[in-house]
Amino acid sequence: MADQKPQKPEKEGFSSQTPKVIADFDPPKKPKRNKYALACSFLASMTSVLLGYDIGVMSGAAIYIKKDFQISDVQVEVLVGILNLYSLLGSAAAGRTSDWIGRRLTIVFASGIFFAGALLMGFSTNYAFLMVGRFVAGIGVGYALMIAPVYTAEVAPASSRGFLTSFPEVFINAGILLGYVSNYGFSKLPTHLGWRFMLGIGAVPSVFLALGVLAMPESPRWLVMQGRLGEAKRVLDKTSDSLEEAQLRLGDIKEAAGIPEECNDEYVTVSKKHHGEGVWRDLLLRPTPSVRHILIAAVGIHFFQQSSGIDAVVLYSPRIFEKAGITDDTDKLLATMAVGFTKTLFILVATFWLDKIGRRPLLLSSVGGMIASLLLLGLGLTVIDHTDHKLTWAIALCLTMVLAYVAFFSIGLGPITWVYSSEIFPLKLRAQGCSMGVAANRVTSGVLSMTFISLYKAISIGGAFFLFGGIASVAFVFFYTLLPETQGRTLEEMEELFGTFFNWRTTMRELEKNKVEKKVGELQMGATTAY
Repeated sequence: MADQKPQKPEKEGFSSQTPKVIADFDPPKKPKRNKYALACSFLASMTSVLLGYDIGVMSGAAIYIKKDFQISDVQVEVLVGILNLYSLLGSAAAGRTSDWIGRRLTIVFASGIFFAGALLMGFSTNYAFLMVGRFVAGIGVGYALMIAPVYTAEVAPASSRGFLTSFPEVFINAGILLGYVSNYGFSKLPTHLGWRFMLGIGAVPSVFLALGVLAMPESPRWLVMQGRLGEAKRVLDKTSDSLEEAQLRLGDIKEAAGIPEECNDEYVTVSKKHHGEGVWRDLLLRPTPSVRHILIAAVGIHFFQQSSGIDAVVLYSPRIFEKAGITDDTDKLLATMAVGFTKTLFILVATFWLDKIGRRPLLLSSVGGMIASLLLLGLGLTVIDHTDHKLTWAIALCLTMVLAYVAFFSIGLGPITWVYSSEIFPLKLRAQGCSMGVAANRVTSGVLSMTFISLYKAISIGGAFFLFGGIASVAFVFFYTLLPETQGRTLEEMEELFGTFFNWRTTMRELEKNKVEKKVGELQMGATTAY
C-alpha cells in the first residue's frame, strides 16, 4: 500500500494507519511509454513514408524526366505538384471510408492504391501515362495523410500523445530522405531507366506496410462508434498507461458516442447519427463556437505549414542550389541529400520534446527560426543573382540557410501541424475535421509546388523566399494569438479550451483554477478520511 498514489478520495481511506507527510502530495511520477501503443503508432505512421518518398524522389527524378521526355518547365511544375491536388480526393474520401471500414483497413487500402500508382509511374512510356500514375499515387497519399494521425491520436495515451502523433511527420521525413538517396543511387543509370527505377521502387515499401498494419488492433474510438465495447475495452487496456486511465478513456469515448456510462455489454446499439451523418453540418453550417475555433486553428496551421515554403525547398532543392551556384548534377543531389539528413535528424529531436515542453514553445520557436532563415536565404540568393562572379560566402550562406530552414521547420511546425490538428477535434467530427485540414494542406502545397518555377521567374529567386518569410511572419502572429496549449489534455477535454478565440488564455486560467480547487478539495477530503 505504500506506493499507492493519492489520486482518488475513495483510495485515501486505506491510509488511515499513518498521518500523511509532504511527500504524499508530490505529483505522480511520469509513466513509462506504453510499448504497445508505441508499436501501433509506429506501424500506422509508416504509411507517411509513401508521401515522403514521392516528394523526395520527384525532386531528382524531374531532372531526368525533363531530359527524357523533352518537357517544358511548366510541365515539370505540373508533374511535381499535381500529386498534392490529386491527394485531395483521397483525403476527402478517407474520412467517410475510415468511419465505414475502420481506421486499420483504411491504412491497408491506402498502401494498395499507392502500390498501383508507383508501378504505373515506373512503367510510364510518355508524359500522359506518367500523369495517370501520379493521379493513382495521389489518391493513396491522400488516404495515408489523413488516416495515420487520426489512428495514432485515438490509440495514444495522453501522456505520450504528442510523441506518438508526431510519428507521421517523422516518416514523411524518412521517406524524403529515402527518395533523395534513391535519386543519387539510380542517377548513374541511363537517363531513360534511372528515373523509372526511382519512381517504381516506391511500390516495394507499400506491400510490407499493408502486411504490417494487419497485425495492429482497430482504433478504440472507432470500435465504440460501432458498438463493440468489449473490443474497445481490451484495446484501451493495452494502450493506456494504467487500467484506471483505460476506464476513464472508455467512459469519455462512451459519453461522446452517446452510450450510457453504466452500459458495459460486449456489443451495444449505437445511434446512426454518430456514424458520420450530420458531421458536415456540425462542422460548417451550424458549428458551435468551440468547433468554429477548432476548425480555424486546424485549417490555419495546415495552410501556414505549406504556404511558408517547405515544399518549394524540398521539391526544388536541386534548382535552388543551381541558382546558388552549384551546377554539377551530382553535387546538387549530394547537397539535396544533406537537406534530407538534416530534416530527418531534427524531426527525431522534436518527437522527444513535444510532450516535455509543450506545443506552443516549440511551434513559436520553430516559426521564428524559419523567418530568419528565409530572409537570409532570400538575401544570399539576391546577392548571387546580381553578381557576375562566384561568391563563395554567398553560396555557403544559401546552403547553410536552406539547412537551417528545414531544421527549424522540423523541430516545430512540421510535426506539430499533424499532432495539433489530430488531437483537437471532438470524436464525432475528428475524421472529417482532420480531412479538411489535410485538404487545406494539400491544396496549398499543390498551388505552391505547381507555381514555384513561374513565381521565381516573375519576382526572382530571392524575392520568392522574401515572400515566404513574410507569410511565415503572419503565421507567427496567428499561432501566438489563436492556438492554445494542448499538452497533457485528454482528447475529450479539448472543446473546453476552444471557443473564446483571442481570449483563450482567460479560459485556460479558469480551467486551471478549477482543477486546483478540485485537487485541493480531494486532498482535504483525503486528509479528513486519514484522521
